[in-house]
Amino acid sequence: MEKVVFQSPGNGEAMEVFVIEQTKINGADYLLVAEEEEGDCDAFILKEVSQGDSGDSMYEMVESEEELEYLSRIFEEILDDVDFAM
Repeated sequence: MEKVVFQSPGNGEAMEVFVIEQTKINGADYLLVAEEEEGDCDAFILKEVSQGDSGDSMYEMVESEEELEYLSRIFEEILDDVDFAM
């Protein structure tokens, strides 16, 4: 499982997460990431917003309740052994 570091543009804080799954919906790339590689833990859905000048992808956390519910169902279908609790 790939481990990546995301950095907050607001405060510069870095957060290491594991990429659990990725998908493309309506032309947008989404990542399901978790703080731990296995077990129960906090997970986040990130949406690619652009690519930086260096070629690095830029992601933001999905915050819309409707979008989160929709994407959670998509990721639950992709991953048989994952259940989301909001």
